Amino acid sequence: MATAWLSLGANIGDPAAQLAQAIARLDAHAQISVTAQSKVIRTKAWGKTDQPDFANMAATVETDLLPIDLLHACLDIERDMGRVRHEVWGPRLIDIDLIAYERVEMDATKLILPHRFAHERDFVLEPLREISPDTADWIVTRRS
Repeated sequence: MATAWLSLGANIGDPAAQLAQAIARLDAHAQISVTAQSKVIRTKAWGKTDQPDFANMAATVETDLLPIDLLHACLDIERDMGRVRHEVWGPRLIDIDLIAYERVEMDATKLILPHRFAHERDFVLEPLREISPDTADWIVTRRS
């Protein structure tokens, strides 16, 4: 089993309920087990700032999925929960980003690890530091 870290966020609908539902769906997946989750924090929107504040959190998962397959599982959960991608960094019902997978470094068309913007986003790092400070530090050193 591999360990991976996810960042979750939502800012429309009922963000707290959607985050809880996303965690439950991840944990219900046959090849994913949620082993830790941070508290939910409220943050201002990043990138496109003229939208509601976000509820953000992080989760640690154990999985036997390869990184790209874990990404696809997260995207499937987003889609099943009703996420429609209208605009980059726009409002969303749910967002599940794969932030790190073990200490894998990769730069593929569909997936960059560690996440290319994680080190710039306190809404990713703060919850991640709560559940895995070593991983947060590793991401910052790899991307800074």
